[in-house]
Amino acid sequence: MKDSQNSKVSADATRAITKGRTSAEHHGAVNTPVYHASTILHPDVESFEHRHDPSTDRRKVIYGLLGTPTTFDLEEVLADLEGGHDSVLVPSGLAAISVALLSFLRPGDHALVADTVYPPTRSFCDQYLAGLDIAVDYYDPLAGASIESLIQPATRVIFMESPGSFTFEVQDVPAITEVARKHGITTILDNTWSTPLFFKSFSHGVDVSVHAATKYLSGHSDVVMGAVICAEHAWEPVKRTHRHLGQCVGPDDAYLTLRSVRNLSTRLNAHHKQGLDLAEWLSHRDEVALVLHPGLADHAGHAIWKRDFQGASGLFSIVLHPKSRDAVLAMVNGMTLFRIGASWGGFESLMIPVYPEQYRTATSWDTTGATLRIHAGLENIRDLIADLEEGFSRLNQTLHDE
Repeated sequence: MKDSQNSKVSADATRAITKGRTSAEHHGAVNTPVYHASTILHPDVESFEHRHDPSTDRRKVIYGLLGTPTTFDLEEVLADLEGGHDSVLVPSGLAAISVALLSFLRPGDHALVADTVYPPTRSFCDQYLAGLDIAVDYYDPLAGASIESLIQPATRVIFMESPGSFTFEVQDVPAITEVARKHGITTILDNTWSTPLFFKSFSHGVDVSVHAATKYLSGHSDVVMGAVICAEHAWEPVKRTHRHLGQCVGPDDAYLTLRSVRNLSTRLNAHHKQGLDLAEWLSHRDEVALVLHPGLADHAGHAIWKRDFQGASGLFSIVLHPKSRDAVLAMVNGMTLFRIGASWGGFESLMIPVYPEQYRTATSWDTTGATLRIHAGLENIRDLIADLEEGFSRLNQTLHDE
């Protein structure tokens, strides 16, 4: 973490522990209990008939689908940490993306989506939105203010993801949101990589921030969940869509995620250090052509990252010099600490081959070597480096044997 941000990080760490804690309502319990509830009893017919009145407190329990103290406390702390007005929980990160997009797009509308987004986001746009007669164009994530040239009369949403999935381009979010505001366009940012701690979406002009809480927010690889956090002016459409689609999460998952958020600052700072240490070590390996980590000084997006972000998570990629597929598989398949698995953000380290060239349409990915996405977990750094050294030995031995 950068020294200039230490005071802010301390405030975040404190709020992650103190916000969303209605202890007085639960006999002083430090953790909000798990509320399993569907039917909620009302004291009289009058209160039952007026349970949906606009004047009703948003966090009043009126039906299990619409929230309980367990979910309300998690929504409160997430919105507070990112500087948003309010938030809703959904069953997955993809559900968060879907709810956000459907809140602001109607048939005949047009959206601009970063070319480097999470592949399921692209699938949702290309298949589901297309079926609703909503047009989507993909744009170079490095467009910045020049995105204005791509805006059409029907453009209603600009969707960002920074850094981008697999290849970690850093977008100039403030420049894009400034253009969007001028044209009355809603901006949505997938902020999963940074979490609400490392990128403050709303102070950079974003209208809606989406998260796969499956990743760092839950942090233990045993929960699937999403969150949509909104600025005040964007809140009503998201709340309405969330309710119309019947989105809710299980109380046990909400409890686990709320408990994990309490130590998010400690975990994320550890991932920050592990990721940078590994990226720096990898940048000196002869087998590695390129390290795609925004925290490194030679990364193309480092200046924007340094200006706008308060840290880096443990997810990044490397590009190898050209090797045979057998050599790359020998390396990856034989890893003992860097395991093969989808997702990231848990305590464990991961490594998978990724294929950015398969997804892009507005830009190209022209590297000739394999791209490996790495998640730096919380294992001992010396053990992780030893595992990588053995992996590179297998890579080189396979080449020699060929």
